[in-house]
Amino acid sequence: MTKTNAGRFFEDYAVGQTIIHAVPRTISGGERALYHALYPARHALYSSDEFARACGLPAAPIDDLAAFHVVFGKTVPDISLNAVANLGYAEGRWHRPVYPGDTLRAVSEVIGIKQNSNGNSGVVWVRTRGLNRRAETVLDYVRWVMVRKGDRDAPAAATIIPDLAPAVAADELIVPAGLDFTNYDFALAGEQHRFSDYTIGEKIDHVDGVTIEEAEHMLATRLWQNTAKVHFDATNREDGKRLIYGGHIISLARTLSFNGLANAQMIVGLNAGAHANPCFAGDTVRAWSEVLDKAEGIVPGTGALRLRLVATKGAAFDLKGDDGRFLPDVLLDLDYWALIPM
Repeated sequence: MTKTNAGRFFEDYAVGQTIIHAVPRTISGGERALYHALYPARHALYSSDEFARACGLPAAPIDDLAAFHVVFGKTVPDISLNAVANLGYAEGRWHRPVYPGDTLRAVSEVIGIKQNSNGNSGVVWVRTRGLNRRAETVLDYVRWVMVRKGDRDAPAAATIIPDLAPAVAADELIVPAGLDFTNYDFALAGEQHRFSDYTIGEKIDHVDGVTIEEAEHMLATRLWQNTAKVHFDATNREDGKRLIYGGHIISLARTLSFNGLANAQMIVGLNAGAHANPCFAGDTVRAWSEVLDKAEGIVPGTGALRLRLVATKGAAFDLKGDDGRFLPDVLLDLDYWALIPM
């Protein structure tokens, strides 16, 4: 009897299937320290208990994306261990902050399935919820992955493609209880730019770049307990390279965006996302943002910006070619909502 787990293949999924992911994780201050060591993370709300208390929270939460990575990592052995690629995200919302002492676990439901025409793989859509120790949802999101077939001759299930919203509506964003930016300290936060200083269509070059090292990407992927083979096993690819975890690029780009968006403090919605091209150690990553939309009156003193965040190895503001495809230097195109003081 085989005791090891080779992971699920495309033919192992069925719409309506619920997957309870293994190994809950209790969060400590160590996750915050490592997150801030791996990325140039400087947003004040996540760095200082006193700053967070002045904004109505009991203490500084761990970064929203750190919570996302913990939950995402739980799902990898069941969803994407045999993935060809992680294709996209939609309908993501952060429901409540995560604090040291919280224990996170994850549950996913298969909501869509479609075999590819080549018969070697297919696309699987799942809705994942991250739960705390009180079984409260801390975040949820939809993602879809291309997964290899284990048996090419296995019959294809009926195609079901979920109908997903193009963006989370502003009135569906969830603001943490007590959050109030009325007395926000702009000097301590690092910039003076507030909600009214941003205009729809505005583009911001975040200027700085970071060259990715093999060691930091490996540490990050282990930190999030992400077991995907392409990130660890250099024999898994013909070129002998280990693929950089896409979440590593998301966090790197988000923290680079501090230069110009230091007051976009909390991520509360994930509208869409694409890992446009692969990234490898030695690549230098830069970031730029575009303001896609604005929403006023979320809670006292607080608005929301809908932002496109692009990570690239190339020039700022370059995104797609005349054929509508991402340019080769573009690594990430992410669409999200963030809370900002008015």
